[in-house]
Amino acid sequence: MFQFFLKKNWWHWSILGSILILFTNWYIVQLDVKINEWFGSFYDIIQKALSEPGSITLDEYYGQLLTFGKIAGLYIFIAVILDFYTKHFIFRWRTSMNEFYTKHWDQLRNIEGAAQRVQEDTKIFAGIMEGLGVGFMRSIMILVAFLPILWGLSDSITALPVVGSVNQGLVFVAILFALAGTVGLATVGIKLPGLQFNNQVVEARYRKELVLGEDDHNRADPPSVAKLFENVRKNYFKLFFHYMYFDVAKWSYLQFGVLVPYIALGPTIIAGVLTLGIMQQIIRAFGKVESSFQFLVNSWTTIVELISVWKRLIEFENNLKKTKGTAKEF
Repeated sequence: MFQFFLKKNWWHWSILGSILILFTNWYIVQLDVKINEWFGSFYDIIQKALSEPGSITLDEYYGQLLTFGKIAGLYIFIAVILDFYTKHFIFRWRTSMNEFYTKHWDQLRNIEGAAQRVQEDTKIFAGIMEGLGVGFMRSIMILVAFLPILWGLSDSITALPVVGSVNQGLVFVAILFALAGTVGLATVGIKLPGLQFNNQVVEARYRKELVLGEDDHNRADPPSVAKLFENVRKNYFKLFFHYMYFDVAKWSYLQFGVLVPYIALGPTIIAGVLTLGIMQQIIRAFGKVESSFQFLVNSWTTIVELISVWKRLIEFENNLKKTKGTAKEF
């Protein structure tokens, strides 16, 4: 899987491309920081205009909207270009895997599900890495950028509910709530990776029998196909059941999370020591920090699929390692 980063002929994409994606994502995060600052100044103007009629001119109001438009326009342009480049980057990664596997096809062709590993699993792996890999990298950058902002804004918080006065309390609330969700959902969904792996195993056997039946009239007879499909059905139904209670836990946690910053800000809002702009900045910064810490929570379903694909490809490559004369290729 990692020939993309190990082979010199791919370095102009793998190494230089990774650096470019890293730098561009960091710039996008900085634009997001500017948008967060804009929300603070904009809502302060709104508050002033509503409390002191005539204190803000229409030009000042539209000037604020124009400022947002400039930042957002640049954000959209760079994000679209980055997404386009990332798709090419990930496809090159898949291409390097495809080249490696097809180079050793004579050793791999007798492994059960070899065609599925080379075609489907490399496609799934590439697709997951495009979203999950870039998303994880961006979450780390957002955390690095917004955690100090939330830390600074927390100076305005007078107290937390029940606990009372806590320095930089919002930061600890975000960390503890995200940690509780991550550990909790990982525990609830602990069976899912194994079930996803088994799902691909039974699907591969079912597909293989049907493919063999295309050329051999003695294969893919109705009883054999029915038995193989029954295994597919059983695994899917088991998977559906485990995803059901996992989704209950996941969506309950995420929906409650919307209220967490407002609950934490309750005493401060009631005390009236915040402006509307500062409150908006805090809510957005809290959301950014919280979502970064909750990356595993929000991506757990995709992570389950990635673990399953990873296990299949590792097993596939381990079989290749055992084949005479191929171990030196790894």
